[in-house]
Amino acid sequence: MSTGRRRGGTAALALLAALSALPAACLAVTSPYVRPAPRATLPLHKGADDDADGQTPQQVHISMVGADKMRVTWITDDAAPAIVEYGTTSGQYPLAATGNTTTYSYVLYKSGNIHDAVIGPLQPSTTYYYRCSSNPSREFSFRTPPATLPFKFVIVGDLGQTEWTESTLKHIAAADYDVLLLPGDLSYADLVQPRWDSYGRLVEPLASARPWMVTEGNHEVEKLPVVEPAPFKAYNARWRMPHDAGATPSGDNLYYSFDAAGGAVHVLMLGSYADHAAGSAQHEWLRRDLAAVDRGETAFVVALVHAPWYSSNEAHRGEGDAMRGAMEALLRGARVDAVFAGHVHAYERFARVYGGEEDPCAPVYLTVGDGGNREGLAGRYADPQPAASAFREASFGHGRLEVVNATHALWAWHRNDDDEPVLADQVWITSLAANPACRRNNN
Repeated sequence: MSTGRRRGGTAALALLAALSALPAACLAVTSPYVRPAPRATLPLHKGADDDADGQTPQQVHISMVGADKMRVTWITDDAAPAIVEYGTTSGQYPLAATGNTTTYSYVLYKSGNIHDAVIGPLQPSTTYYYRCSSNPSREFSFRTPPATLPFKFVIVGDLGQTEWTESTLKHIAAADYDVLLLPGDLSYADLVQPRWDSYGRLVEPLASARPWMVTEGNHEVEKLPVVEPAPFKAYNARWRMPHDAGATPSGDNLYYSFDAAGGAVHVLMLGSYADHAAGSAQHEWLRRDLAAVDRGETAFVVALVHAPWYSSNEAHRGEGDAMRGAMEALLRGARVDAVFAGHVHAYERFARVYGGEEDPCAPVYLTVGDGGNREGLAGRYADPQPAASAFREASFGHGRLEVVNATHALWAWHRNDDDEPVLADQVWITSLAANPACRRNNN
């Protein structure tokens, strides 16, 4: 672990001690903050890629594959080799991996050549430089995540492509983090396939430098009766996740899991729009996956869904209830520590809840569907505010989860306040695996 990471952990523990001396905060807070006006959707033009030729890599993004590998995905307009060359020195690429190329059609749209290649094994906490398709015009770099705690996630949902999205991405880029988690609704293409391309260009500066781990939302479905009956065509083609890797591969790109920090954190990326009923493939996979987690070794387990299981916002009320009814007992039984959702375009943090009642051995529930989408914010909440709803605010923003050690993680939500990231909500989350009252067999 580097000196900087040790100092970060020490500072976080010092903050924990300071906060523990403060009086208990009043629960059920509805923020009085008045949000700024909506902002425009960004244009479709290529911007910096306008002068690129057909073999220039674009829309580059990376995702974790197992403990020490990374999938690199990129697009070229013309045919090009699916090769990634890489190394630890800028301009020198002694290592290489060859992958696959695919395309897809959607009504009258034909995608570019979508390439992906898995590189590794890679060293943790190391900067690698790489180029795609042997093209010398663009060099990229990424930093691999650490293999130990502390570990820093950014969590943001419902990004879209507006000027608010740009603001959110700017704030995220200024933060020091290891992996970005996105609980669905990426591009808001909504059938307009060139919007997937503009989204790929928009997020490339961040998504090519840190792993982006995503799951699907309703805006990824993109079905058209008769003409395009298959759902998730663009999403599955462009954002391939490690569903075929790990101890319990799911076999479906719509849900999967992965480990971080050398197995100290287990992340469940669940599919709100894949069958989740008891007996379904996803339900059976989740049962197997949770049974394989050793909470003696895995300090934290977190889950991501798209439609919230708990929300006091008037938007999308009840849309996550069926999934909650099918899976909530599995998550509580495995002592999952936190569940993050998108879909509702606002921020809300619930206490630990199970079956609609506060439960000290259940997950904390958070909604972060506030990345900057074009549909605007969901500003109507139920009144009175439920006692289990600890904090809620209809603003754009993003969250940061730092797993500091085997017992404590610090969650902080930052609102976009006139282009400035302002810390608006913060809470320490204690590992349920470290709580003697909640210890039980994973099964």
